[in-house]
Amino acid sequence: MTLSFFDQFMSPTYLGIPLMGLALLLPWVLFPKPSSQWLGNRLLTLQAWFINRFTQQLLLPLNTPGHKWAALLTSLMVFLLTLNMLGLLPYTFTPTTQLSLNMGFAVPFWLATVLIGLRNQPTAALGHLLPEGTPVPLIPVLIVIETISLFIRPLALGVRLTANLTAGHLLIQLIATAAFVLSSSMPTVALLTATVLFLLTLLEVAVAMIQAYVFVLLLSLYLQENV
Repeated sequence: MTLSFFDQFMSPTYLGIPLMGLALLLPWVLFPKPSSQWLGNRLLTLQAWFINRFTQQLLLPLNTPGHKWAALLTSLMVFLLTLNMLGLLPYTFTPTTQLSLNMGFAVPFWLATVLIGLRNQPTAALGHLLPEGTPVPLIPVLIVIETISLFIRPLALGVRLTANLTAGHLLIQLIATAAFVLSSSMPTVALLTATVLFLLTLLEVAVAMIQAYVFVLLLSLYLQENV
């Protein structure tokens, strides 16, 4: 029974063919395409308003050179948000519960911000490894600590997204199983459990949105340090 709880995180296959690629392509099919008409429908208007508001919030802490990343970071945010939300539907698979996929997103973007900093302002980029005014005996120790913290950043990005979504899905499945088992023996307790399940689902919707936003926000802060 314990193992079945984790079966939902296994990569789906059909006739031996992994369906991870299909799960990653599905969100792009669902996005409405821009229209050539002057007046769009409500869905296009809502999508444009959401993207504009998010881009404005994203660019607030960034300098002018960092604005080149606006389209890329906004697309990543919308993509992660759609993957997280689709994973809350019944009989679906959430690709962002896979640590390998999240690390595949985190490492290239983090490495790009570091390389941009080393190319544009190498002195300032290396200066982050040693805070100003550090006592001389502590210089080697602080350089090692700051270097380790720098390389931990992509791991923290991937693990944070994976852990939050995995924990939420496990809680939903545990409470749903409890409500189903108790429905025949203790209907009142089952009803209370179902109410908790409904509230937890609402919480998971918020977590799915917040985690996608936090992922991109941290990338923008890493970018801000290097531009």
